[in-house]
Amino acid sequence: MINKCLFPVAGYGTRFLPATKAQPKEMLPVLTKPLIQYGVEEAAEAGMTNISFVTGRNKRAIEDHFDITYELEDQIRGTSREERLETIRGLIKDCTYAYTRQVQMRGLGDAILTGSTIIGHDPFGVILADDLCVGEEGIMSQMLKVYEKYNCSVVAVEEVPPEDVNKYGIISGQQLDERHTRVETMVEKPDPDQAPSNLAIIGRYILTPDIFDILRETPPGAGGEVQITDALQTQANMGAVIAYRFRGRRFDCGSIDGFVEATNFFYDRMKQEENR
Repeated sequence: MINKCLFPVAGYGTRFLPATKAQPKEMLPVLTKPLIQYGVEEAAEAGMTNISFVTGRNKRAIEDHFDITYELEDQIRGTSREERLETIRGLIKDCTYAYTRQVQMRGLGDAILTGSTIIGHDPFGVILADDLCVGEEGIMSQMLKVYEKYNCSVVAVEEVPPEDVNKYGIISGQQLDERHTRVETMVEKPDPDQAPSNLAIIGRYILTPDIFDILRETPPGAGGEVQITDALQTQANMGAVIAYRFRGRRFDCGSIDGFVEATNFFYDRMKQEENR
């Protein structure tokens, strides 16, 4: 059983400046919960209760969020506001948390490699909190079933408009069925006329531990950064990567449009639940 999940959270969040000048982008709230809490809830639902963060400077608020705040809790104890802390209290109680720092921003691949000291030699999940996903079953829970069937690395994918392929890692390969593809080719942010498909990798991965040794040997790629897609291509060359078209919906909360769309979606859902 996979019980570890890695959250790379060292990025600067420059698309949301000045809001992210002193606040981690992962702490931006969608209604009353920060993005990072949605991600940790998804991991915990899948049984991944050993939570690891690869952080950077100015990210202390994430650590504080997953800890007890005695002064606040004392002030609201016994009031109706106390119940608002129930979800985060549950995560604090049910999960364990570990932190390490990515000293230089050298790409997602480097961030994942930085987490090797706290992940160890076990398969693990990776969640990018920018991608807020919803479904009847959590995306990571769905991916665990794929891992159990194929026993190799798994990436979540969805179709994107052809003109947007240069924003993503794009895959192609042998389609096994409607939702599963054995990956043969992965390209990071290709030009639209050079993309092998329009199936884009989103911020959900299950990785086997040999990815760390591969990352150590992976040179910088697109943008001068160490790309996880380049390392996964090495695994794909051995037939060891499955792309999974997940059931659910993704909001790109790393963009202003996606963040507003997610806020409106969760607000409408909250109102529907209140009116039942």
